[in-house]
Amino acid sequence: MRGLNGRWWWAMAMAVSVLAMCLIVAPARAQAPGLTAPGLAGAVAPAADPVAAAPAPALTHPGRVPQASISGADTAWMMTSTALVLLMTLPGIALFYAGMVRRKSVLNTMACVVAVAALVSVLWFAAGYSLAFTPGSGWLGGTQRLWFAGLDYLQPLGMVSVSHVAPHLPESVFAMFQLTFAVITAALIVGAYVERMRFSAVLWFTGLWTLLVYAPVAHWVWEPGGWLAQMGALDFAGGSVVHINAGVAGLVGAWYLRPRRGYGREAFEPFNLGLTMAGAGLLWVGWFGFNAGSALAADGRAGLAMVVTHIAAAAGALSWMLGEWLVRRSPSLLGLCSGLVAGLVAVTPAAGYITPGSALLLGAVAGLACYWGATGLKHLLKVDDSLDVFGVHGIGGVVGALLTGVLADKAVSGVEGHLLTQAIGVGAVAAYSAVASLLVLWLTHVLVGLRVDENDEQTGLDIAQHRERIGG
Repeated sequence: MRGLNGRWWWAMAMAVSVLAMCLIVAPARAQAPGLTAPGLAGAVAPAADPVAAAPAPALTHPGRVPQASISGADTAWMMTSTALVLLMTLPGIALFYAGMVRRKSVLNTMACVVAVAALVSVLWFAAGYSLAFTPGSGWLGGTQRLWFAGLDYLQPLGMVSVSHVAPHLPESVFAMFQLTFAVITAALIVGAYVERMRFSAVLWFTGLWTLLVYAPVAHWVWEPGGWLAQMGALDFAGGSVVHINAGVAGLVGAWYLRPRRGYGREAFEPFNLGLTMAGAGLLWVGWFGFNAGSALAADGRAGLAMVVTHIAAAAGALSWMLGEWLVRRSPSLLGLCSGLVAGLVAVTPAAGYITPGSALLLGAVAGLACYWGATGLKHLLKVDDSLDVFGVHGIGGVVGALLTGVLADKAVSGVEGHLLTQAIGVGAVAAYSAVASLLVLWLTHVLVGLRVDENDEQTGLDIAQHRERIGG
C-alpha cells in the first residue's frame, strides 16, 4: 500500500476541517408536515387529466393512495424520462468515454460503465432508495423501503404505493427514475480513473461510494427533511447531487491513483472521436428526461425545463468552441462535444427556476469556465483526471449551482435563489464527497488493491482485465 505521506495527511486534515464546519452550521430543524423540497422534489403542478384531478393526500411518508388519484399523463412522462436518463449512461456515457481513451482500453471503459450500471441498480433496490428518499434524520433516510419493501400495486383494492415526494405517481416509477440518476452519477466517475484502475476495484469503490456518499447527499438535497432542503438550497435536477459529487470524487480518485504512466510525456491519442460525438448526442437527447423529467409532471414547468436545457447546451458548445478557437487557433469536435456537456451540466440545477434568456447566459459562462477547468485548472492541479470529469462536471456543477442562486426567477417557480445558501450547499457536498471518497478509496485499496501493475497498464486493460480486444 502506498505510504501515507505529509501531503496526504494535509489534504485529509483540511477536508475533515471543512466538513466539520459544514456539520456545525447545518440546521437541525424538524420536518414540517406536508413540506415539499425546493429542488428535484419541487412543487408538483395539478394533473391535467380529470381522473387525476382529485387532490393527493398530504403525505409526509411513503404510503398507499387510491389508483384513481394517480395521474396517467404524468406517469407516462416519467416512465419516458426514466428511459431517457438510462439512455444517457447506456450507451451514452459508454460511447462518450470509450471514444476518448486509447485503443487498448476501450472495452475496459465500456465494461466499467455497464458493470457500474448493473451494480448500482441492485444496490439502489437493496438499500440506496430507502436511505435517500424516505424520512429519517436530516442526514440520512430510514429503512422502510429496503429491498423496495412496500412498493405495491394492490389491484383488487384499487390502491398503489406512492412516495411523499411525488404522491401523484406510482412509487415504482419514482424509484426507477431516481435509480437512473444514481447510475449515471457513479458512471461519470469512471472517466477520472480509466486506463489504470483494477476492474475489481471499480466494483468495490462504486458499491461503497453509492451507499456511503451518493445516497446521503441525495437525501440532504432532495428529501424534504434533508438539511440542505430545509435550508432552501436549490438543485432542480442534480447540479450538486450528481455533478459536483461525481466531479469531486473523480478528482480525489485521480489524485489518489496518481497519473497514468507516460502522462505528460506521451501523446495519448483518442481511439475514435466519432464514438465520442455519438455519445454526446445521446447525452443531449437524454438530458431532456434528466431535466424536464425532474419536474415530476407533464406540465408547463417541464416544458420550460426542456427549452432552457437545449438553449444552455447550444450556448455551452459555442462558447467552448470560441474559447478554443481563440486560444488554440482551431475549433475541435472534442471541444464542441465537451462544451455542450458543460452547458447541460450547468443548467441542471437551474432548469426549473430560470428563463430562456438566463439559460443562454448560464450555458455561455459554463462553456468557458469548463474549458478553463479542463485545460488551465487541470495544469495547475497536476492531477491526471483522464477524461476531465472534474473540469467539466465539477466546475460546471459549481457554476450552475452558484448562478442558480442569482438567476432563479420567482415568477417561474415561486421560489427565490440565495447565493450564500447555494454556496453552503456547494461547499458541504464538495467537502463530504472529498472526505468520504478518499476513505472509500483507501478501504478499496486495502481490500483488493486499486491500480493494475505496470505491465498490465502497458499492455492495456482490455487484454489485462478482460482478455478481449477491439477487432481490426
